[in-house]
Amino acid sequence: MKIAVLTSGGDAPGMNAAIRAVVRTGLQYGHEMFGVVDGYRGLLEDRFIPLTSKDVSGMLNQGGTMLGTSRVPEFKEIPVQQVALDNLRNRGIDGLVVIGGEGSYKGALALHNLEFPTVAIPGTIDNDVFGTDFTIGFHTALNTIVDAIDKLRDTSSSHRRCSIIEVMGRTSGDLALYAGICGGAEFIITPESPIDKDKLISTLKRHNQEGRRHAIIVVTEQQFDVHKLAAEITIKSGFSTRATVLGYIQRGGRPVAEDRILASRMGSFAVEKLMEGQSGICIGIHNDELVTHSLLEIVNHPKDRAKLYELVKKLRS
Repeated sequence: MKIAVLTSGGDAPGMNAAIRAVVRTGLQYGHEMFGVVDGYRGLLEDRFIPLTSKDVSGMLNQGGTMLGTSRVPEFKEIPVQQVALDNLRNRGIDGLVVIGGEGSYKGALALHNLEFPTVAIPGTIDNDVFGTDFTIGFHTALNTIVDAIDKLRDTSSSHRRCSIIEVMGRTSGDLALYAGICGGAEFIITPESPIDKDKLISTLKRHNQEGRRHAIIVVTEQQFDVHKLAAEITIKSGFSTRATVLGYIQRGGRPVAEDRILASRMGSFAVEKLMEGQSGICIGIHNDELVTHSLLEIVNHPKDRAKLYELVKKLRS
């Protein structure tokens, strides 16, 4: 077989480990391996490169993606998909592994619907893909955020201050939720669990009157202007407040051990599924066991984090 691999959407620590696992597993079984440069954009522009074991050597611990990535909104159009399909077939490619988030999954599903063998792997720091407990890159981003919270708590306590930390996640609150629990945040604000601003301010006012030296608020991006909220909290609660937007620092850095292992397991498993003739599926992990799901069942399906939000309520002071 000739098998190609691409990374799509936002980069995530561990993508390189997944590429490495796909390539080396394929080579182990005697297949020819190829990389697609810059994701679906490269697929449309016929930018394929052969990959050997040496080509993926030394990249297990590197962040980002050595193949490059892109966002291609027009890929949802069938004529555009047909161009990608023609390029794959003209190259003699027999199967494609797509590494990315839900948008990447939609592209993989489109190629499957055009009868091209495709398997997807969840690579996104947002952890917003249904059908898997964790996505590649999530644990590394989470560790980055928790480290920032710990450092901000030190300075907040020194200055008797409230800190608002805005994290990534788009429409998913997993990064804020997990980081808030790990960092002992007083408040966690996510798309799934918004908060009443008046109640937030009144609680902080009480905390200030009780003599507490700090407060931590973790919020998912795009919920509101965190700098304006910080100013309002300062005025109405008496608790001096600062906002920190972590931004793209969350995507970078060397993948932690959990992401390296997860990416290696998923990449190898994806190749084996292609060899079995499976297509239109995505790889996931549940209770530390690798699983597969139909892409059709996964796309646009939200995750349920009710149990973790219940935990937050129990731990809230």
